[in-house]
Amino acid sequence: MTIYHFVGIKGTGMSALAQILHDSGEQVQGSDVDKYFFTQKLLEDKGIRLLPFSADNIQEDYTVIAGNAFGDDHEEIQRARELGTTFYRYHDFLGKWMGGYTSVAVTGAHGKTSTTGLLAHVLEENHPTSFLIGDGTGKGGESSRYFAFEACEYRRHFLSYYPDYAIMTNVDFDHPDYFSSIDDVFQAFQQMAKQVKKGIIACGDDEYLQHIQANVPVVYYGFDESNDFQAKNVKETKEGTSFDVFVRGMYFDTFLIPQFGSHTVLNALSVIALCDYEGMPSKEIAAMKSFAGVKRRFTEKEWNSQILVDDYAHHPIEISATIDSARKKYKERPVVAIFQPHTFSRTKAFLKEFAESLQQADHVYLCDIFGSARESEGNLTINHLQELIPASNLLDLHETEKLKEHESGVLLFMGAGDIQKFQKAYEEK
Repeated sequence: MTIYHFVGIKGTGMSALAQILHDSGEQVQGSDVDKYFFTQKLLEDKGIRLLPFSADNIQEDYTVIAGNAFGDDHEEIQRARELGTTFYRYHDFLGKWMGGYTSVAVTGAHGKTSTTGLLAHVLEENHPTSFLIGDGTGKGGESSRYFAFEACEYRRHFLSYYPDYAIMTNVDFDHPDYFSSIDDVFQAFQQMAKQVKKGIIACGDDEYLQHIQANVPVVYYGFDESNDFQAKNVKETKEGTSFDVFVRGMYFDTFLIPQFGSHTVLNALSVIALCDYEGMPSKEIAAMKSFAGVKRRFTEKEWNSQILVDDYAHHPIEISATIDSARKKYKERPVVAIFQPHTFSRTKAFLKEFAESLQQADHVYLCDIFGSARESEGNLTINHLQELIPASNLLDLHETEKLKEHESGVLLFMGAGDIQKFQKAYEEK
């Protein structure tokens, strides 16, 4: 039997893919840094062997899958090359693996993980389904009919995929360490669209996606009248958000999702459109009302008189969406943003936009920038962002007790680095 070895197995995509192969009956192991990461619990629960990095982990008869965070000079990758081991980068292997299913790629600058999670939930409630979600969750099965997976645009990795369907949530400028402009991003999505085999579900409220060209039908969803699938009569309830769906002007059905915020309605609309395209009746699609959400996307807990929220938001658009969710769910409570910028290049590119989005909160705390191994920090510091946000505060890991003064607040811990350590420090104090 082939042994699959994952270089960087604790990465969210890598963790999910390892779980899929394990569930499909394959023998899986992997290596990573000796630091706790939230994905490893899922791996440990399945009995997947975790090792510290070492060239000795690699054997000639293994199939090695390497995470994209690690360069060709990594000791395990070098050993795999020396031994002539079967070797794949993560996205290349995933592109090969999906061939046996009706595959649905979920892509976009924002909303990928939440939408993939919701799609996987609805499909799995009704059909055998494998899925790969960007929060580190993966599930496989030899009898699966569908494969729902998150497809990332960074470094054009999603061009390794030729899916049956693609859900495209939006096109926005991000990853400024790679993409040169919004037009560069759009060209990547345009190229990806040409690789889709059956149909594209695209957000028609997004001005760039309105211009996407494809060799397959493009079904549009959104709030605007011009969309094929339109949401109307959006209402917030104790259970979540309800909304009516109209298909090309005709009432289709009313749906409930247990989340809040306009972006969550758009995510749900894309899933409704995809499932309808695949012939699923609305009573099956209604399974979305029991969706529990994905990790690090408005993951909340009650803490004394406060609500603590862990969220991956690391782009101005995502910060605005997270604050919007908090305002709609907790109308009477003050919203407190605790934000850790992720990468110097992104912080520099969106400095003004970060300031504007964060000021939608009632109180703002800023943590030092979480740097990336891919870049140098230059002269940029968190103080440059603080200068643009009047009355904002810098937050050090040793002074999180400051947050206690917001007695009934919703504390939003936001970022793609290690912002969780600030929440953990606060809870421990």
